[in-house]
Amino acid sequence: MPKTVVIDAGHGGRDSGAVYENRLEKDDNLDLALAVGEILQNNGVDVIYTRTEDIYQQPIEKARIANESLGDFFVSIHRNSGAVPGQYSGVETLVYENSGVRAEMAENINKELEKVGFRNLGVEERPGLVVLRRTRMPAVLVEAGFINSDADNEIFDSRFQEMAQAIADGILNTIQDTHMQEDSHEETGEAKIYSIQTGAFQNRKNAFEMLFALVGQGFPAWISQEGDVFRVRVGAWDTMDEAAEMEKILRQYGYSTWMTTLTV
Repeated sequence: MPKTVVIDAGHGGRDSGAVYENRLEKDDNLDLALAVGEILQNNGVDVIYTRTEDIYQQPIEKARIANESLGDFFVSIHRNSGAVPGQYSGVETLVYENSGVRAEMAENINKELEKVGFRNLGVEERPGLVVLRRTRMPAVLVEAGFINSDADNEIFDSRFQEMAQAIADGILNTIQDTHMQEDSHEETGEAKIYSIQTGAFQNRKNAFEMLFALVGQGFPAWISQEGDVFRVRVGAWDTMDEAAEMEKILRQYGYSTWMTTLTV
């Protein structure tokens, strides 16, 4: 089943983002987003853009587009900016929480951009960002160099296509890693089931409140405890397609979801 990646060009329209001399972040973001999307499409990935022209969107609108598309991943493209021109340089990728597939994708993108010539500033948690908090799929925000760094702009302009390829490779490597993990279970002969996780809580009461809400809506919900974490899951299926159908329904009900596999 082809994966769907939602590509967001940060800012737009009356929101120019960071500005340095005559350079506007919104323009760099759009150019790079379109280039990354084209590479992904050429590699068999379905791509949805939040914008393909210079229009303004509130962050919540960008998240809404992603959620309604039922995409598998969300990648927002930005440029960074420091208080003093030339003070900082490098790439970093922001995530809601530095764990799971989102963290893997962030690290993969940073590593590929480092090969192009950027300093790798790492992965940083930013739970307050709407496009990371309100999207219902693994989401990352790529800060593709500092717009007020002449060194970073030199890389951006002179190695633009390599940058786009690097970001696309980071995404593709993550998708491939996911497939390889699935295949390894099949090769070892372990039985595998698919389930949809709708929440993970350290507070037992919060987990059971979500469980009761799901059951009340007719979903086959259950809880698994892993250490101090209570994970709320829905269903258990032998095939990914069956689980994907349930995931679509859960998202329509407004739940944040993540498909998980369990070996039995």
